[in-house]
Amino acid sequence: MSSGSSSDSSDTPKSVATEKKKEIDKVKERKPEVNRSKNRRRSSESDNKSISESPPSIRRRSIGRERSASRSRSKEPDKPQKNQERTERKSRSRSRDRYRHGKRYWDDDDRYSDRRRRRSREDRDRGNSDIYWNKYGGDRRSDRSNPRKDDDNEAGRRMTERDRIRKDPENRDPNVKDGEAKEGEPAFKKAKKIVDEGAEALTLRTGGAYIPPARLRMMQSELTDKSSIAYQRFAWEALKKSINGLINKINVANMDIICREIMKENVVRGRGLLARAIMQAQAASPTFTHVYAALVCILNSKFPQFGELVLTRLIIQFRRGFRRNDKNICLSATKFVAHLANQEVAHEVVALEILTLLLENATDDSVEVAVGFLKECGAKLTEVSPRGIHAIFERLRSILHEGLLDKRVQYMIEVMFAIRKDGFKDHPVIVDGLDKVDETDRITHLISLDEATDGQDMLNVFKHEPAYEENEEKYKTIRNEILDDDSSNDSEAETGEEEETDSEDDEEQEAKDQTIIDNTETNLASFRRVVYLTIHSSLDYEECVHKLLKMEQKPGQEVEVCHMILDCCAQQRSYEKFYGLLAQRFCQLSRSYVEPFECIFRDTYDTIHRLEVNKMRNVAKVFAHLLFTDAISWGVLGHIKLNEEDTTSSSRIVIKVIFQELAEYMGLPKLNERVKDPTLQEAFAGLFPRDNPVNTRFAINFFTSIGLGEIGRASCRERV
Repeated sequence: MSSGSSSDSSDTPKSVATEKKKEIDKVKERKPEVNRSKNRRRSSESDNKSISESPPSIRRRSIGRERSASRSRSKEPDKPQKNQERTERKSRSRSRDRYRHGKRYWDDDDRYSDRRRRRSREDRDRGNSDIYWNKYGGDRRSDRSNPRKDDDNEAGRRMTERDRIRKDPENRDPNVKDGEAKEGEPAFKKAKKIVDEGAEALTLRTGGAYIPPARLRMMQSELTDKSSIAYQRFAWEALKKSINGLINKINVANMDIICREIMKENVVRGRGLLARAIMQAQAASPTFTHVYAALVCILNSKFPQFGELVLTRLIIQFRRGFRRNDKNICLSATKFVAHLANQEVAHEVVALEILTLLLENATDDSVEVAVGFLKECGAKLTEVSPRGIHAIFERLRSILHEGLLDKRVQYMIEVMFAIRKDGFKDHPVIVDGLDKVDETDRITHLISLDEATDGQDMLNVFKHEPAYEENEEKYKTIRNEILDDDSSNDSEAETGEEEETDSEDDEEQEAKDQTIIDNTETNLASFRRVVYLTIHSSLDYEECVHKLLKMEQKPGQEVEVCHMILDCCAQQRSYEKFYGLLAQRFCQLSRSYVEPFECIFRDTYDTIHRLEVNKMRNVAKVFAHLLFTDAISWGVLGHIKLNEEDTTSSSRIVIKVIFQELAEYMGLPKLNERVKDPTLQEAFAGLFPRDNPVNTRFAINFFTSIGLGEIGRASCRERV
């Protein structure tokens, strides 16, 4: 275009050329930007074509010129023009997209218009409910006709030919109402229809629809064929309902009654339902786990397969929860297994395997589950497998020392050790009132964690039995035998109780006539054992005094308490002030403990040579504490005679320890004042003799050798 203008300007005068140039500029301004872009594209294509056809050297030069020109163009300030071109380009792209979308959705395209017409026609033919119920019925593009009108559709086959004839207006009798039998038609057809509908309602995927009780009784009365599926289905539903109701009502008080009611049902046929009901009830209320475990123990003694089934399902449930890291499932399953181990339904090896698995790779949750499991069955494992429980606690101790767990879990482990130290007194093996089965009748199952694979889940589902009547008769005979045995045992127990009451009355009368003397001292030994354990389990002397005073002590047992305090003190490696304070508190609380301690002092001094040196020191320090606190009278020292003939090396050690302790507690001035007290001269007459100069010199030399020469010399001189 620029070349044409230059040629015209060369052939015509200058004024004509300028006018034409102005017209050309006006035409360029009127042209849309699209033509400009097209012209640029064409010019670039032509330039590229010319460059591609040119030799390589020229091509390289031209490409270099284009790059430099593009750089220079980019540096030029043409920003308003570029923004305008960008906005026009976006508007063109939007118009093209709008055209494309409109063509797809709103235009009369064959692909979409046919589908739209077909959908509108289907919507007119059927209601919205059919669209909802059939929205998953195959491909969305397929032709979904009305299932109530199309006989070839699978949903349309649900309606039987009889219902079509009944609903057809031509075949319908206007004189007969719905549900009534026609003339010449048997009357039992209505009941049969109701029974069929009820059986169909029970076989739904949702687990069965609700049937009113009156209608259910009518349906059951019409069913007479016990081999039919409908009759067995109704019997299965009744069995399920009865089992669930009985399991929900069981507790410690009505255990015997509920067990009898459960035995009346067919436990062999419904053992899957019963196991599932017990496990669900235990998971819903874990506080009643000991009750459900006792029930399983009773049923296991009569039907061992039932106990094995429950234990297998519990192990599978525990493994599933352990694999999924579900702590709640693991807690409920392990608690049930622990109580089954207490009832000897599960072997102790099962419990040890579970504990080993939980503590192998210790985490916060696994240790928490293991501690809860140990609380429930730790007492039983301590009885039957002490080495195994020792290994488990050693593993817990190593986990605690590692310190990798949370503080809360570490505190739980420490509490577990404290419970073990107390002997699991708050977690007994079997709660009172739930020990219903004799040890000879208990059946224990040993199922490892790897062996429990088949939970027999098909026992939870209804299954038609061809020999239904025969199986029911067999179970009736078994049930009668079990219930008769229980009733005979109850009658024997009642007669035994009556005989026991009579014998007890006779024994009471004989006891009134004569008194029994226990020469074996069994009660005394048990009392000393209780006192010993109480002393060693107390934190301080005040708690120990409180516990010992709460015991029901018979008259004369105060002496045994005093002896146990001194014996426990003598067994220590070094003296503990705990025992001195304990003896002091007893003497200050009651005078009945003062005289026994004074008598024990005299007896101990006479037989002190039988004790070891360490025991001598501990006992002497206890008596020194009692003298310093004035818990016992200083008159007991009058039993001591300090001379060469009446003393031994052991007795002199006792005297030395007593006076050294008194000097340490009281100080030399106060001790000297106490020795010079005129009211205590009779008590110190044997310690500081004045009848014989030899004995006086011996006493002065003795006190001088133990570092108390001033007391010895002053007291002896005054006496002389």
